[in-house]
Amino acid sequence: MQLSAGPSDAGKRLDQLVHERLPQFSRSRIQDWIKQGRVRLNGEAQRPSQAVRAGDAIDVEPAEAPPLHAVPEPIPLAILYEDADVVAIDKPAGMVVHAGAGVRSGTLVNALLHRYETLSGVGGATRPGIVHRLDRFTSGVLLVAKNDAAHQSLAAQFAARKVEKLYLALVHGTVKADSGRIDRPIARDPVRRTRMTVRVREGRSAWTEYHVLRRLGPAGRAGAFTLLEARIGTGRTHQIRVHLASIGHPVVGDTLYGAPANVEGRPPLGRYFLHARRIRFRQPSTGEEVALESPLPAELEEWMMGLG
Repeated sequence: MQLSAGPSDAGKRLDQLVHERLPQFSRSRIQDWIKQGRVRLNGEAQRPSQAVRAGDAIDVEPAEAPPLHAVPEPIPLAILYEDADVVAIDKPAGMVVHAGAGVRSGTLVNALLHRYETLSGVGGATRPGIVHRLDRFTSGVLLVAKNDAAHQSLAAQFAARKVEKLYLALVHGTVKADSGRIDRPIARDPVRRTRMTVRVREGRSAWTEYHVLRRLGPAGRAGAFTLLEARIGTGRTHQIRVHLASIGHPVVGDTLYGAPANVEGRPPLGRYFLHARRIRFRQPSTGEEVALESPLPAELEEWMMGLG
């Protein structure tokens, strides 16, 4: 692939420019190509941080991504519920569900493979047992299928929107209405590919309902927060985060969607204040209703209590 830097590209990093022109590839993958000499600036290999000038010629020789392999690792897991078909994990913030770009170890899948001999294979070799996901810095209850029949049953329940998922979210600002519904399609941000957005016409339908549990701090002023219970009927990437940010109330700690990096008088949170509190589904074999809850993590409870 041959790219050319325009006047507006002057001063940009080489890896930044290539990622902007080829957003289908992750920036970390492009950085690897640069280090391997697969990206050349005016015919010469350069560093990812090399500044680009207007008129520079960039040659890119893409490489196939190395295959991902899920490897068992002895990582402790908190089990909320388990039967012959399903196991419910209390996922901590910071744990990635399965391997992906830049992450190959320390995942939930790696921990599951160490604990269980077999899991559902419907999701493929890199995602055994995984029926749904939580963002890396979101904690809470997550279902895993032990066999293919259970996976197919749970997937059908999710697709039919028969699985109830409730979250707790602390957001910036005072949410005035006691309850509300956000019904806006979500799509990948065409400029910042790590983000999702509701600002483009094309998108997948998504709705989030919320109910105010507690308002903290001076209403309508800086330093005000609102604790919400959120229910989602769809499971889009970053759904609750992007929906709440779209109404001017980003989740605390979520700098990707506009939350400040620090809150005056409080230590850095180091994660999002978003927790998958409750899930309700039908047991795949018996059809009986199962409702599970994950307690709010101590670090979130303590951080919120420190607001007064």
